[in-house]
Amino acid sequence: MEPEHKLEITLKRSGIGKPPSQRATLRGMGLTRIHKTVVLKDSPEIRGMVAKVIHLVDVKKV
Repeated sequence: MEPEHKLEITLKRSGIGKPPSQRATLRGMGLTRIHKTVVLKDSPEIRGMVAKVIHLVDVKKV
């Protein structure tokens, strides 16, 4: 069985003043405060969410 890959996502810029869909994407990933880090499964759905807010977050493979 192959090990599950994960992404470490850190909020670097605030969602204030951004379109509601981008703010909802951040909340959907669990990013509520600047410098908060979440570890999520590397899936096409999460990759799509990251692509939508890539200018606000830092992403590392874990």
